[in-house]
Amino acid sequence: MKRRTAVAVIGAAPILLSRACIPSSRSAALKKELKTDKAPQAIGPYSQGIFAGPFLFCSGQIPLVPETGQIVSPDFEAQTRQVLQNIGGLLAAAGSSFDRVVKTTVFLKDMNHFAAMNKIYAEFFKAPAPARSAVEVARLPKDVLIEIEVIALV
Repeated sequence: MKRRTAVAVIGAAPILLSRACIPSSRSAALKKELKTDKAPQAIGPYSQGIFAGPFLFCSGQIPLVPETGQIVSPDFEAQTRQVLQNIGGLLAAAGSSFDRVVKTTVFLKDMNHFAAMNKIYAEFFKAPAPARSAVEVARLPKDVLIEIEVIALV
């Protein structure tokens, strides 16, 4: 029986992946759903997050208050903070944290908000910051101004 192992390098730290994380010819790695009330519930046919191997893939978070399902405010800064708080809720529910996020994607309704987003973002993500993409989009769900998705180690 062949032993299957692999090493992923995240930053400067190699991580030994368990056999359960590596697909074999007989079976694929399993995925598991993350469900929590610490972040807004999914408003469509998707999961709040999916565990796959050593990673958590979080769906994009918009500035909904988890308890009410309402948009926190029309203010961009308030929306950005709520999005990051929602991400924090997902990460905490998964046993992870902001310092274990390896990739983010930021969707902005208006790229003129980039500097304001960056300032608030830096309060949540410390060095070494995750890899990041930021794009301007024509429209976001519920006409919010920002959405962020993350991939984190668990």
